[in-house]
Amino acid sequence: MDAYSYIARGKVFANAQTGNILLLGIHLSQGHYNQALYYIFPDFAFALGIALTAIVRIHNQSHLHWRQISVFVEGIILLFVAFIPFHMNLLANSLTSFACGIQVQSFRKIHETPLATTMCIGNLRGGTENLCHYFIKKERNYLEKGLIYYGIIFFFILGAILGNIFVSYYSRYAIMICSLLLMISFIIMFKDRENEK
Repeated sequence: MDAYSYIARGKVFANAQTGNILLLGIHLSQGHYNQALYYIFPDFAFALGIALTAIVRIHNQSHLHWRQISVFVEGIILLFVAFIPFHMNLLANSLTSFACGIQVQSFRKIHETPLATTMCIGNLRGGTENLCHYFIKKERNYLEKGLIYYGIIFFFILGAILGNIFVSYYSRYAIMICSLLLMISFIIMFKDRENEK
C-alpha cells in the first residue's frame, strides 16, 4: 500500500505516517500550504481508521470476528481506491491511509509477539533486540521472535518490490491486488475460526 501511494499517487505514504508528518512540517516551513494538505489528510484518515477499528472491536455483535470485519472493510476500500482518478489523489491517499489505520489497529501481534504489519522501525528494533538476547542467552524463543520481526521486514521489502512492478504495469489499478489478498485472507479466517472450535 505504501509503494502504491508513494509511486502512483503523488509521493504520499499510506502507512508511514512519520514520513507524512515530516513532509507536512517541511512544506509548512516552506510556506507550501496547499502541498501540506496532501500529508495532513492521510494522517487524519489513518487516525480515523484506528478509531473506527477500536469502536468495532468494542461493539461488535456480529457472528464475524472483529478482525475479519476489518479485513473485509479494508479490501472494499482499496477496491474503491483503484477507480479514483489521478486528479483525486488526495482522496485516494486518504482512503488508503484509512485502510492502513484499520490494519495497524487490527493486527498487532503474531504468536504473541507485538509488531507492526505496516511499518518497520519497531520491527527492526524488536528483531535486533531479540537476536542480541539470543546470542547472549542462547534461548530459542528469542531467536524465534527475532526471526518473526525480520520476516515481517522481508515481506515489507517484497511488498515494495512487487508494488513497484505492479504499479508499472497496472497503474492506479495495482491496488486491486492488495484488495484481492485481503479478500483471500477474509475467507481463510472462516477456516481458522472453525479449527479453533
